Amino acid sequence: MQAASPGSAASLREHYANVVLPVWRGAGFNASLGLPYEAIAPADHAPLPPKRYRTMACARQLFVFSEAGDLAHAATLFESLRHYFQDKRNGGWFYSVDTGGAPLERQKDLYIHAFVVFACAHYARRSGSADAFALLDETSRLVEARFSSGGDLLNAVLAENFGATLETPLQNPLMHLAEAWLAARAATGDAAYDKRLARLAQSVADAFVHEPSGSIAEQPMGTVGNRLEPGHQFEWYFLAHGSGHAAFEAAGLNEGLARAFDFAQKHSVDRETGGVCAALDEVGRVIDGTQRIWAQTEYLRALATRGDALGEQIARYRARFLHERGWVECRSPHGDVTRAEMPSTTPYHLATSYAALPA
Repeated sequence: MQAASPGSAASLREHYANVVLPVWRGAGFNASLGLPYEAIAPADHAPLPPKRYRTMACARQLFVFSEAGDLAHAATLFESLRHYFQDKRNGGWFYSVDTGGAPLERQKDLYIHAFVVFACAHYARRSGSADAFALLDETSRLVEARFSSGGDLLNAVLAENFGATLETPLQNPLMHLAEAWLAARAATGDAAYDKRLARLAQSVADAFVHEPSGSIAEQPMGTVGNRLEPGHQFEWYFLAHGSGHAAFEAAGLNEGLARAFDFAQKHSVDRETGGVCAALDEVGRVIDGTQRIWAQTEYLRALATRGDALGEQIARYRARFLHERGWVECRSPHGDVTRAEMPSTTPYHLATSYAALPA
């Protein structure tokens, strides 16, 4: 069989199926605990000495293997998610456990809860697991009840018992909650998620939109030191325009995100390499030139959503960020590898991006 061309989506999917996924079934998986290691070395795939295991890593791997159709491995990850990370006393989910599996970072993080809903939705849809359906519903209800900041915005981090706010609303957890509730709506058919998405989209539109560019900022507008992350503009663009869900249009986000795409593309994409930088200020100046692989995958996904030509960008991405043993997590604007290890959380970004590319 002839190999797919470097500029085709098929070439990315082949690399993912033949190089990336086998690592996380094998060397990247701690079979004794039933958890993915946090990261592996690029050359020999040896696990880096673990200091903790995060809920997010387990949840993202649950998504990855659910979507890959490996329901046996997904079932192991689902049981590990419930066994290690669920707070049976206070409700919700711990942030991480230590190397022996005991709760370590015990705060309640909205980002983590969003990924639990997201992963359970995908696993439930693929497997039909009644436990997964119940868990995504339970976690969604808890998010609404416990993370409220007093209005429709949701706090980012709370204490273990939900009694104190450790971090006020941030863009990134809200974006991933939107992603999670889109997945939950698709899995369950429950119209309650339409209402949740409508409230969420409107709260983001009211607090986070940088009107001159249409971009969604990392912190509420007016926050000192705020920043615009191009990868998140591309990600929001896909969520809003790719899903076609009425909540985003009703909140007025669609038009702004079309402008945000243009703003991010103009100011953050290197014309020679196609690399996407990490952060801009409010006028479009680069304030963090690091090129992280997840931002590159979001750019591909947004390009596909717009129906733009992809061949050249796929080829540049593949040459700059993929290799025969896996991927490069971060590069400098000049091409130097600034983070070589491969985290267990990154296959989620590859999977979501590649799934959106044309056949």
